[in-house]
Amino acid sequence: MQQPMTLIDAVIEDSGLTLEQLSTLCSVELDWLIHHVNEGLLEPMPSSENEWRFSSTSLMRVRRIVMLERDFEAVPELAALVADMQEELDALRRRLRRAGLD
Repeated sequence: MQQPMTLIDAVIEDSGLTLEQLSTLCSVELDWLIHHVNEGLLEPMPSSENEWRFSSTSLMRVRRIVMLERDFEAVPELAALVADMQEELDALRRRLRRAGLD
């Protein structure tokens, strides 16, 4: 069974989080976020505006990467790779639940 979208998720998906909001919610510096976006480790939502916006998935990804970098002293590229693998595992688990095979 797919988890229902919360009100917060819905609001974030509608308008996205600004760089400043994401920085505050994840307790990271703006420069940290900008560096990770420029390195291709984080991806803003597609937008016609000049301002970067981030989804709730990006929020979870940033929190994972921050934790990996902090707790395991992982370099950003390795932390992003582990976050990719965790996201893929989460997606596979959701597919198994939907298929009734969990």
